[in-house]
Amino acid sequence: MNPEPLIASYGSWKSPITAELFATSFLAVNEPAIEGGRIYWKESRPKEGGRSVIVRQGDGGAIVEITPKEFNVRTTVHEYGGGDYIVHAGKIYFSNFKDQRLYLQDADSPPTPITPPEVDLRYSDGVFDAKRNRLILVREDHRVSGSQAANTIVSVDPTAGGPGEILVSGNDFYSNPRLNPDDSHLAWLAWNHPNMPWDGTELWVGKLGPDGTILEKEMVAGGPEESIFQPEWSPEGNLYFVSDRTGWWNIYRWRDGKVEGVHPTEGEFGQPQWLFRERTFAFESPRSIICSHVVRGTSHLGRLNTETGELQEIPLPYTDYFGVLTWPGNALLVVGSPAVPLSIVKLDLKTLETNVLRRSRPEIVDPGYLSSPETIQFPTEQGKTAFAFYYPPRNKDYRAPTGERPPLLVMSHGGPTSAAGTTLRYGIQFWTSHGIAVVDVDYGGSTGYGREYRRRLEGNWGVVDVDDCVNAARFLVNRQNVDGHRLAIMGGSAGGYTTLSALAFRNFFNAGASYFGVSDLEALAKDTHKFESSYEHKLVGPYPERQDLYRQRSPIHFTDKVSCPIILFQGLEDKVVPPDQSAKFYESVKNKGLPTAYISFEGEQHGFRRGENMKRAMELELYFYSRIFGFEPAEQIEPVRIDNLQEN
Repeated sequence: MNPEPLIASYGSWKSPITAELFATSFLAVNEPAIEGGRIYWKESRPKEGGRSVIVRQGDGGAIVEITPKEFNVRTTVHEYGGGDYIVHAGKIYFSNFKDQRLYLQDADSPPTPITPPEVDLRYSDGVFDAKRNRLILVREDHRVSGSQAANTIVSVDPTAGGPGEILVSGNDFYSNPRLNPDDSHLAWLAWNHPNMPWDGTELWVGKLGPDGTILEKEMVAGGPEESIFQPEWSPEGNLYFVSDRTGWWNIYRWRDGKVEGVHPTEGEFGQPQWLFRERTFAFESPRSIICSHVVRGTSHLGRLNTETGELQEIPLPYTDYFGVLTWPGNALLVVGSPAVPLSIVKLDLKTLETNVLRRSRPEIVDPGYLSSPETIQFPTEQGKTAFAFYYPPRNKDYRAPTGERPPLLVMSHGGPTSAAGTTLRYGIQFWTSHGIAVVDVDYGGSTGYGREYRRRLEGNWGVVDVDDCVNAARFLVNRQNVDGHRLAIMGGSAGGYTTLSALAFRNFFNAGASYFGVSDLEALAKDTHKFESSYEHKLVGPYPERQDLYRQRSPIHFTDKVSCPIILFQGLEDKVVPPDQSAKFYESVKNKGLPTAYISFEGEQHGFRRGENMKRAMELELYFYSRIFGFEPAEQIEPVRIDNLQEN
């Protein structure tokens, strides 16, 4: 017989999902690759300071680590990276984080550098041109001091080395250089400020000469108001891609000089290109595509007939799909669900049997400690509807006293052009298993709901996102799911900005936690990296022409309106959001007399990667809420000073 649950206040439940488990057992699995029948992927390891390595499924299913200990596979093109490595003929070409050089590694020797020892050159998203024995990559050149980096598409001879020969230039950004099956044509994406790739991109095709230069080129789709995603050549040489020209990211084909829709539908077959080499579809055969698509925030996998346009769902027990790849009879996927952490899965396309190759979390937690999300739709400003995933508290060992309602933690995702998703995340389950409810908000501006929903945030960052987070919490309070007097909001990066804005411009929440959040939009507009340097032009307005808006929307100028406690976390090597933004906000709130704390971490950039820092941050966030909301954590936590809190 199962023992009767203990009675304890929400927030004070003891859980096997600890901060230690959250921070140190996680492997960020991504960037799958297939070459010569062998399966590869990349893992980021918090226990090794966030170091990323390439691994391969060896004979008998064993996982073999390919990357030597002194290397860290990670490019910093666009600062966010992605497209860190490629495999060709058993050789691996990868970018090393420390020096940003390209390296060649084969089975019998250590990695050797290809590109020169200049950290001001960065490379990403490469393909191998076997016909000409060269790499074709996106290059980001930071060698010109005092100006923005120059982005181009270059070729690099892996034998002779060198910085690369420029093939395509003239645009602000490039991605997805892709060769057709006979290596005679190259496709690529290009876009310019102030657009981000989910706003407007151009799809180009160039004919390659015998020496590999581009003899002629043409733009086949896209423009400033059309977002193109993942150009991909079919086995028979037709170019497929995803476009949102109808308001939804659907699959199209360029054939005989004409663009044709393959399967028009109100679903999203694309996603925001924060990282290079994102993929949602791959060819099973010339007439069959294995593809993922999102409908109202939930992902599905299907088989698309390219001739009839029929989409047949593949019934698998997952709700998120990424990184779709295929080879004869099989598919390789990155998947997740509310009960399954992010995982690398091999799918037999005939039997639909799956084989899990690697889980991002190897341990299995009893389902009695896991909260399942409820998809909620709720009314928000201007008569519109917004979306979120609500996770009630759950822990099989506990129940709360009769009549008590749980505190609520509102999560605001980063981006802000991103999405919440429903893959099992210990960053959510930590809270729910300790007795704190969570609502993960897909506020206006999020992806997965069509272009119109995504564009709600244009000119309204700091307004629409804040309103939607407030209204998600209000909806749950009115439904009597949560305690209306114990409401917290948290987020990182852009989600941190939403958090700070909610505390400065709305008198609604009772506490907040900001992770490397933006507090000064004007400072961000003046001092951030190239990829996002015009992002705010769409989200807020052109700068400096609308300097007034930047000041009106910057929480740092309105700390006098903040009326509740806040804790701030910041990496001191952050190149996306300068560290002084958190520090200044902290000082201002502290001087006002509100309870506040500021925790900074040496060696961390934009997003914490070191397990010990991730653990400490989560523990301190729980400790902070416990002091503000009046519950006692079950675990012993080394405290931090909370300024202006009397019990210190």
